[in-house]
Order: sequence, then structure tokens, then C-alpha cells
Amino acid sequence: MIVYGSKISYFTGKFEAYLRWREIPYEYRALDARLYRSVVPAHLGATQYPSVELEDGRWMSDTTPMIAWLEQDQPGPSVIPDDPVQRYLSLLVEDYGDEWLWRPAMHYRWSNAPDRYLASTRLVEEILPIGAIPMGLRRSWMARRQTRLFVSGDGVERANREHTEGSYLNLLGWLEPIFAERQFMLGGRPTIADFGLMGSFWRHFVHDPTPARLMQEQAPAVFEWAARTWNARVSLRGDEPILEGIPNDWGPILSEIGETHLEALAQNAVAFTAGEKQHDLSVQGAVYRGIPTSAYRPWCLRQLQENFRILPPAASTMVRDLLERHGCWEPLWRVTDFRCDHDPEGTAPFCKATRMVRD
Repeated sequence: MIVYGSKISYFTGKFEAYLRWREIPYEYRALDARLYRSVVPAHLGATQYPSVELEDGRWMSDTTPMIAWLEQDQPGPSVIPDDPVQRYLSLLVEDYGDEWLWRPAMHYRWSNAPDRYLASTRLVEEILPIGAIPMGLRRSWMARRQTRLFVSGDGVERANREHTEGSYLNLLGWLEPIFAERQFMLGGRPTIADFGLMGSFWRHFVHDPTPARLMQEQAPAVFEWAARTWNARVSLRGDEPILEGIPNDWGPILSEIGETHLEALAQNAVAFTAGEKQHDLSVQGAVYRGIPTSAYRPWCLRQLQENFRILPPAASTMVRDLLERHGCWEPLWRVTDFRCDHDPEGTAPFCKATRMVRD
């Protein structure tokens, strides 16, 4: 397969970490301006990082269904746990990693001068190699664009900056004792919970100067986990055991998911159903004003609801108990009759891509 993406991309890093674990051979190609504007949309309808071309000519996108599809044919234990309770909660952590940690990851990268300089330099060298235009101009344009779309355009401002950064700093505090005690989120080998967190951690928090310094100083075991996950191979760790059930130390993270991520999904679903192009998001006393209403996130909420509905009875009772205990149950089910336009045929990862942001 050919993976079109960027070496500083959130979801490209997540997908590459998974492919490296599974030892699936792939060719990486930078998703430059030509591919972004013409080639990839011709196959997928819109461009996402990463976009993947298979040997048989099919194209796919969206790391969550791509990983699920690839796992169907892989030998040995799946990264998606067999135990239904672990499976549901791990997929919930993955969704949180994908959709909520995006905001602090983008904020740290584009709001701080050293991070912004490094990221814009690397990005234009990779995807805008236009020698006729001076590097400084390309870098300045890229930094302004990314800040407009992913910081101010995502509602981050002075009034909520502390809350945005708290989403990262608090998570470091919850993860540090986990990885001081065991190798991965569920024990001896990585699962989808680890790969879900790798999106924000590997290409953003570990390598962008400001969050990297904070992690090295406050949570070195987390820093070590990220490198360990990037270096993990199924041939070396595939037989390692994982724990039974959901460890108690997941509790603070599940509570955070209920207060932030599931709240955001519910409020977005209401806004999308009402046809609102923008909406204000209120979580934990913070307000993010005028954020773009996502057409993709109602599908995320629908998937979480459907995955619960298909749980076996005993697992359903256990999962509900955990969700209720940590404040996840009510926001998960607050909205049930909502519009969901993404993947109406149920063919993900081979469906038309849904744009995540306005351009």
C-alpha cells in the first residue's frame, strides 16, 4: 500500500505506528499540494491525512475503520481486544484520542512561536517544495493558515487557553502512573487504546518543543511509552498478555471523556442536525465559541452508540456500570435522534471522505 500523508501529521503518525506494529509493508509519500487538491479527491471525494492507495487500486481513508478493516486478516491477537468490555472501552479511548486531543495538540503546535516555526518549516519543505517562493513567505503563509483553521478557528482564545492546555497536562498526570507500572494501556502489548492516543502524542506532544518539554519534565514514563509504542512489533510482543477487565487507573481518563469528549459529540450532533455551520461548545465551565460544526463527528457518536447496542448482555451491564460511574452514560445517550450523513452505505474505510474543517 501507499500511505499519502505528512511526517508531522496527527493521523499519519497514528496509522504508521499501527502498520509498524503489524509489520505491514507500505510506501510513504508526502501528500503534496497536487495530490491534496486533485488526485486524492478524485478517489475519495475529499482529502484526509493519511489517504491510502491499495495494491488492487482501491483507496481508503479514516484511521479508525482502516485499522479495523486491516485487523480482519491479521494473525495473532487483534489490537481490538476480544473481550467485549475491553473492546468497547478501548474504542472509546481511541475516539477520545482522535477527536478531543486534537484541540490541545493543534493549540500547542500553532500558538507557541518555537513550535509554530518548527512545524511550518517542516510542513512547507514536505508538501510545498516551491523553490521560486522564498521559504520565509511559505512558512509565514502556512503558520497563518494553520492557526486560522485549527486554533482561533477551533474556538481557542485567551479565555479558554488554560482549559485547553489542561486537557493535555491532566492527561499526563493520569497516564504517568499507568506507564510507570506497565508497558501499555492494557498490559504487555499495545491495543487500539494505545494507537488512539498515539495520534496526538507521537507527532505532536512528543516532537513539538513546548509539549515535549512538559512531558519530559512531568511525565517521563509517558515519553518512554510513546517511543515504545512506535518501536513495538507484533513478532516481538504479540504473545505478551494483557490484563483482564478495565484497570481502575483508567477511571480519571473515563471521567474526563464523559466531561469533555462525549459532551462535545452530543453538542455537535445537536448543532449538525439543526443545520448550524458553527456552534458554541461548553465543557467543564469553559466555552469555545464559533467552532465549525463537524459532519463527521455525528458518525463517531453513532458508532459509540451502535457498538454498545451490540454488546452481549453481561458485557452490556458491566460497560453501562463503568460509563455511569464515570459520567459517560448521560452524554452518550443524551441525543439519539440526530442527523448523520457520513458513510450512509456502511462501507468505511472505502466510503467518500467527509471534510473535517472548512477551507
